[in-house]
Amino acid sequence: MCNDFRAGKKLYEGKEWKDNEAWFQEVFEVGRRHKIRNPEKMRTQYGKLLHLLQDAQDSEIQDLMGFRLVKPIRTVHNLLSERGSLGLLSDKLLPYATFQIDPTGKSRAEIEKLSKLRKDAHDQLVKMYGKRKEGEAGEGLTEEDVRSIVASINDNHSFLQSNRVPVDQMLALLRQYFSPDQAKKPWSLSISSGHNGSCLTHDHRTQFFFVYQSLSLWRDIMHEMFKLWVCAESDMLDERSGYRLRNTGQGLQRMQGCPRVGRAMSEIVHGCHQKMRSWIGLSVVHLGDRDVPNALIFIDKYNQVARILTPIVTCIRELDRVYKNPHIKSFLDKSFGGLEETKLTILSDFFRHGFDGSGDDGGSCIDGRLTSAWNWCSRLEKKPYYHAFLLTGFIGFDGEF
Repeated sequence: MCNDFRAGKKLYEGKEWKDNEAWFQEVFEVGRRHKIRNPEKMRTQYGKLLHLLQDAQDSEIQDLMGFRLVKPIRTVHNLLSERGSLGLLSDKLLPYATFQIDPTGKSRAEIEKLSKLRKDAHDQLVKMYGKRKEGEAGEGLTEEDVRSIVASINDNHSFLQSNRVPVDQMLALLRQYFSPDQAKKPWSLSISSGHNGSCLTHDHRTQFFFVYQSLSLWRDIMHEMFKLWVCAESDMLDERSGYRLRNTGQGLQRMQGCPRVGRAMSEIVHGCHQKMRSWIGLSVVHLGDRDVPNALIFIDKYNQVARILTPIVTCIRELDRVYKNPHIKSFLDKSFGGLEETKLTILSDFFRHGFDGSGDDGGSCIDGRLTSAWNWCSRLEKKPYYHAFLLTGFIGFDGEF
């Protein structure tokens, strides 16, 4: 209506709301898919949208409206399956058309060479699979379909670059600066219940592996985040599964079962179990209870992993640069004993008290580990090394808005 009054008029003139069912479903599906591909967008709107659609799934509301507002999220696999073109996913050119270029340590010539390789692979895929003409009936893909598919896979790689890579980097820092068999005093990772807010008691070796397996689990969750998000929406918008309003201690929340997310998380936790020598702490995943009332809260909770870890990783990396400034060097030397000592002070404190079972639902369960990390973030301003964060450009764990 706002863009073209005549076109908008055709949608409603002489029609019922239900006559535009496909249009409403398409609009809401595009909004939901946009949020999944861009988690940093629609920070407040998405929750309202999902709650609106959740209510619209109620049988009484559907009877009143006479139509549905929800359809499944459109995926690359769905499109390829519909068009009989699943072979594209196993094409040897696809990895070359969708790989991410990391400019670190590369010359401009090297970057341009990689860009050309990616573009050539992309163009070949469009030529090979984009056989069907736009508007033509039958199986097969149009050129625009192929471009959209490649772009969507690139979106997933970009998400992994932003959200999984910080976990990989934190794991690398844990292995670089600490050993499970030797505790560097005064940077031992041992914690004691009741000391500095800790709710767990671990010696250095136990805490090292507790942190290692927690970060490894977060990495696996980030790797499967899009799958988990689709499962979460399916749970939230399941018309056979209603919600109950409950006061969880954080206000009224929509409490609802999450069977699809629960199954997906069980697979991820089991896979992580298999890779670890042993498992420390609980394997409980809170879903549909006071701690994690519904699948939307679950998704929002794990969307914070990169927001927690990225500023810490950035601070450790940027300390090398700012340490070249003689004034900053003098400050860090006097306060912590040097560059490496500053890094060890920050990392040892995070690995101790970012995983000490503190927080509202704290403990050694799967969700309690993330709550502990958020609890550490909330106390950063009171830490003795807070100014080291500020000197490296730290703004906050939520970014600049």
